[in-house]
Amino acid sequence: MADRLNGNRILILETREEAQFSKLLAEQGAEVVQCPMFTIHDAPDPASVEAWVRRAIDKPFDDLVLMTGEGLRRMMNLARARGLDQAFIATLARSRKFTRGPKPGKALRENGLEAQQTTEKPTTEGVIEMLGKLDLSGHRLGLQLYPDKDHSALTGALAAQGAEVDTVLPYVYDSKAADANIVAAINDMAEGRIDAIALTNLGQVRRLIEAAKAHGSEAKLRAGFERTLIASVGPAVSGELAAHGLRTDIAPADEAYFMRPLISAMAAALAKKGPKATVR
Repeated sequence: MADRLNGNRILILETREEAQFSKLLAEQGAEVVQCPMFTIHDAPDPASVEAWVRRAIDKPFDDLVLMTGEGLRRMMNLARARGLDQAFIATLARSRKFTRGPKPGKALRENGLEAQQTTEKPTTEGVIEMLGKLDLSGHRLGLQLYPDKDHSALTGALAAQGAEVDTVLPYVYDSKAADANIVAAINDMAEGRIDAIALTNLGQVRRLIEAAKAHGSEAKLRAGFERTLIASVGPAVSGELAAHGLRTDIAPADEAYFMRPLISAMAAALAKKGPKATVR
């Protein structure tokens, strides 16, 4: 597979795993163009997160739902700083653990824990579908949320099943500082300097569109998408693209919603595309 992306300029929108993604792309010969999208910060009110951790330790949840790996890592960092990490791990071991996709499962394994079940679809709807098959009546359920998302459908569904839901939001996004980077990336796409843009979460699609609107670059963004192959890691991202009238050109086969299958799909599509982007 060496150099299958040789000479192609791939735009990636920075996420928590951009270093790994960039490395994998570079190993295939791609020229990686990175665009910071936002900065992740601990919750501005750490006392609320600490209180949630202490509630979990004092009375372990029957069920724990992790929406992101970042959320668990942030909670573990706080627990470690308070000298509560071993007690927190022990209490998590006693709960049934459910994860939205593979990333929270990876964070669990970093602490010697395993999820009992992972969604087939790494989406909120997938979580609702997975938990909807369970009897949660009377269960205390810990729910780790993530920023910039309306979680009312999920919390409402769980409450309707009789669960006592205790939520925690361990981190926030700071996106404004990265607007200049996003506008520059939009210009690169519009001017034909990017062969493909790789999207690995639906928040990236929303962020691109929000920044374009804020800076009067909506037409330029759509022009850039017309000139650039759009690669989506899975159905959540593709659904968000479709919601904004945008297409998906490249997606992994066989429901393999991970970086390596996405890179393989990109290499195959770009091999058919022909000439590479011209760097100006």
